Amino acid sequence: MARTITAGARLRAAGGGANRWVVLLVLCVSLLLVALDATVLHVAVPSLTSDLHPSSTQLLWVVDAYPLICAALLILFGTLGDRIGRRKVLLLGYGLFGVASALAALATAPEVLIGARALLGVGGAMIMPATLSILRAVFPDRRERATAIGIWTATAAVGAATGPVLGGFLVENFWWGSVFLINIPLMAVILPLARWLLPESRGRADGPWDVLGALMAAAGMLGLVLGVKRAGVGDAVLAPATLGPLLLGAALLVLFVRRQKRRPHPLIDTGLFSRAAFTTSVGCVVLAMLALVGLQLIAVQYLQLVLGLSPLETGLRLLPLTFAAMAAGATGSSTLHRIGPRRMVGWGFVLTAAAVLLLVLMGQHDRPLLLTIGFVLLGFGLQTTLFGAYESMLSEAPPESAGAAAAIGETSYQLGAGMGIALLGSVMNAAYAPGLADVPGVPAAASHAAANSLGEAYQVAERIGGPAGAALHAAARHSFVTGLHVTLVVSAGLLLLGALMALRLPRVMECPQEQARPEEQSAETAPRAAEPTVPVEPRLPHRREPAEPATSGRTAR
Repeated sequence: MARTITAGARLRAAGGGANRWVVLLVLCVSLLLVALDATVLHVAVPSLTSDLHPSSTQLLWVVDAYPLICAALLILFGTLGDRIGRRKVLLLGYGLFGVASALAALATAPEVLIGARALLGVGGAMIMPATLSILRAVFPDRRERATAIGIWTATAAVGAATGPVLGGFLVENFWWGSVFLINIPLMAVILPLARWLLPESRGRADGPWDVLGALMAAAGMLGLVLGVKRAGVGDAVLAPATLGPLLLGAALLVLFVRRQKRRPHPLIDTGLFSRAAFTTSVGCVVLAMLALVGLQLIAVQYLQLVLGLSPLETGLRLLPLTFAAMAAGATGSSTLHRIGPRRMVGWGFVLTAAAVLLLVLMGQHDRPLLLTIGFVLLGFGLQTTLFGAYESMLSEAPPESAGAAAAIGETSYQLGAGMGIALLGSVMNAAYAPGLADVPGVPAAASHAAANSLGEAYQVAERIGGPAGAALHAAARHSFVTGLHVTLVVSAGLLLLGALMALRLPRVMECPQEQARPEEQSAETAPRAAEPTVPVEPRLPHRREPAEPATSGRTAR
């Protein structure tokens, strides 16, 4: 057995060659599973509703439990990985994700499914920052790391976009639980493979881990994201159920930041936010998701309810976006090196805004060529923006804080997505509802019910029937398309604001040679006892950023 462990340790310690890219492959597969799980359930909701009969509140928690818990725990597990080892946290996340998938697939009651989705969120929070922080450790050279991040971000885009396609296929041919069951054999393969291949890495372990601070961050993010999500589903912002979590979450996060500033060994180095490149990168991620995630949900409704496409056909229509994102990820490293972070992120925002404005030409009739061109430009522009922002953010953070930086990046992604649903959903509702106020022959109560959503408007129109029902159906379609156009224009404005924000990023891509630090070495090859020798080493002329040594050799999301 010792011989086997030694062989695995030697493989993990290999610093060059193809080995790092094998690690990247493992990390990308794990990220793909997490990204798929975030969207694959959407098309299964009607099927599981008819089977489990959840209430409207339970159904909301079935959908939201996963992203809510995941967003709340990213900082906790990202900083924990910096302390106890990122590989260790990642492997635990794999195991929990597999167990939770089995529970979700076999759930016979809504409460069980909600609990399983919450466990999936815990597993996802352990996996997501660990993949990116291990990537930071395995690729100390910035040019290679840019290539790896391009593959990682493209994998996330592929997972999110193919989730509805895969979910539609599975639901149409099997049953709703199959969207979870597919995770189990994949986790059974990747868990032992990752245990053997992935390097262990960690940041500095100075002082005790701030358990109270970690819990404050988790509770604060939970309250903030919960409040944003409630606003996104139509609850009034000043309602106690929305405003209470928002205020409590914000207060806890303020206290968390103050606590970190006072502690000699904080969970998160708040000095990171004094670096313009880091703060701007985080802001760009938030703004990109703010502008586009809510828009994506509205576009899915347009494809299904206005154009009448099935869930599987809708997923297939979104595939050009996925392929364009993959192309942007594949060429991202060379683009970043050639034009620098500022122009890459800025022009990515501009291209995405142009794509959004092009989609304003959509109407009540199908225009496949227009949609394809718009989705290609949208996917390429968005992926270019996220690539440049994530790469700048991760490169700006020192290696020992890679887990915390990755957690901040993922949290900004989730927070931006939630805020986007709330903001653009509100804009859509404000533009959609007035068009249904005075439909001839339709009672005021029916008009009020139809104003809630396009799907509900169709149901009301069917119940009314006759010329009045047909008039309501036509008015709802027209109002929805009008609201979509307004939402697209608002989204384009937010994207152009992001282009202005990107002007604070560095003009050129700097590639300093990072030096290995003994405490960052693989657990198998670098005893922790060697750490005290670090402070007495002579300092190099340039700024010395501790990095994962060649012994750590691999990849992430």
